[in-house]
Amino acid sequence: MMRLVLLGAPGVGKGTQARRLAAQERIPQVSTGDILRESVKQGTALGLQAKGFMESGRLVPDDVVIGLARETLTSPDCSNGYILDGFPRTVTQAEALDRMLQETGSAGLDHVVSFDAPHDHIIRRLLGRRTCPTCQTVYHIDHAPPTLKDHCDTCGGALAQRADDQSETVEARLAVFERQTSPLVAYYQQRGLLRRLDATGDIHDVYRRLRAVLGLAGA
Repeated sequence: MMRLVLLGAPGVGKGTQARRLAAQERIPQVSTGDILRESVKQGTALGLQAKGFMESGRLVPDDVVIGLARETLTSPDCSNGYILDGFPRTVTQAEALDRMLQETGSAGLDHVVSFDAPHDHIIRRLLGRRTCPTCQTVYHIDHAPPTLKDHCDTCGGALAQRADDQSETVEARLAVFERQTSPLVAYYQQRGLLRRLDATGDIHDVYRRLRAVLGLAGA
């Protein structure tokens, strides 16, 4: 059983590593970003509320994200652990998560991993990212390209660049991260939960580092 939070700027590689770790450790990856994007696609009330914020690079309001997280983390799927990817994003959300775990009688977090990479490295990753709108598989034109150019290896769908991966929005997202999300590093460091991870380089090397940081057996 393992309860993790992955922190880091948009495009730093949290989602890729979370999916691999979740599959190997057999615990769910809880990505609020993926859940919100699906809500937008389905046109739900939550999706409509979040859409404008997401497309402009702003954070979705805390009350919306916290409600979503409560619903997900108290489900049977998360009873044996989880990997939180994209939540919390502010100190307010982190405090709400702590209260939520106490109120529901759930065990506390085991580790919080901060994915660290230089600003220009993150920008290159975001601008080169492509996503399959059908199955949500993520590629990168340089580091993880599909076998067939511009088409998904999993389902054959046409790949697209997300609206929030456009150049202007990328800068806005990184500015929001620095202003609102980076204080979480200090928040969790004070609680003795923070682990630092060099998120640059080959995907497989980063995964090996992640497992070492968490004290897990080799990849």
